[in-house]
Amino acid sequence: MNRDVIVVGAGVIGCAVAWELARRGVPVEIVDDRPVGMGATQASAGVLAPYIEAREGSPLLDLTTRSLDLYENFMTRLRSESGINVPYRRTGTIEVAFDDDDVLAMRTTLDVLSRRGVTARMLDAAETAAEEPLLSKHAIASLVIYDHGFVAAGELTRALVTAARRHGAQLVEQTRVRRIIASPQDVTVETDRGSLTANAVVIAAGSWSGEIIVAGFAARLPVRPVRGQLLYAALEGASLRRVTWSSRCYMVPWDDGTVLVGATVEEAGFDERVTFAGVRDLIDAACDLVPHAWAAALRGTRVGLRPATSDDLPVIGPSSGAANVIYATGHYRNGILLAPLTAQLVADALENRLDPMLAPVSPARFGL
Repeated sequence: MNRDVIVVGAGVIGCAVAWELARRGVPVEIVDDRPVGMGATQASAGVLAPYIEAREGSPLLDLTTRSLDLYENFMTRLRSESGINVPYRRTGTIEVAFDDDDVLAMRTTLDVLSRRGVTARMLDAAETAAEEPLLSKHAIASLVIYDHGFVAAGELTRALVTAARRHGAQLVEQTRVRRIIASPQDVTVETDRGSLTANAVVIAAGSWSGEIIVAGFAARLPVRPVRGQLLYAALEGASLRRVTWSSRCYMVPWDDGTVLVGATVEEAGFDERVTFAGVRDLIDAACDLVPHAWAAALRGTRVGLRPATSDDLPVIGPSSGAANVIYATGHYRNGILLAPLTAQLVADALENRLDPMLAPVSPARFGL
């Protein structure tokens, strides 16, 4: 059976791409050897915060801010088409400074935001304590960015695949893609359960994207896994007002009093274990940021492998040697944030409309 597009990967990026294509009337099949959202997505806190580490002139800043601008309409459509009320908040973030270096970095970020017309406010120690009473008394300043927010990553991904399937997309689980062979007319996707044929393929397999052989290319996609561990806890009494950030951790508050605490950054290969060291470091960082967290109940842990590249940019767009092989991977810690824009860019590319924003993230930079 011939499919128009095969999407390899059922994480947030693959599901977002599949939904966007299916909405445009394209027959789509999503193929993965794992259940939906079980790669990097399962350890994402869903923070939507492009300006936390804002670097003027960075292609990543331009990509993430453009994608954030899409989020409101993206979520409205997704909730309507999936029938799932995905938790989504735009309550801002507060980044907390504990030393002069932190303050200096915040002032640099504030300068970038001012030039871009982004509403933000720098607070001194007293104002910080008033803005967020649960913070450590050692906080000397903070930066509030009002346009930031967060979304429930797991629910988001499940809603995306639900909406895609309502538009006719097919989901095939427990099937691992090994090799892709492209010709000008079509592509053959070889899996451990046989071969599939389509007009085009989208490689959105996250950290596993580099494991897929694309015939005719000596180079493999240089995407490596970076382990991220995350804690799920319940605070006693009052909770945080918004996403709270320090140089060592972030805390995402939910309406039911629970918080997500993340996340470690570990070069551990494809090891997906939760470790004592990771849990201890997150607990220490969270309690230094919010001493009230010492009384929290630990509800669980999560771990995922985030796909990173050597230049810290994602890989999005058609292969330089096979226009019907499209990459959508390497998003590292920005997969949730970049999902709306990535889906739009990939769908447009499959219609032979290449956005100029694809130039710095093209797979051609890696010889692909």
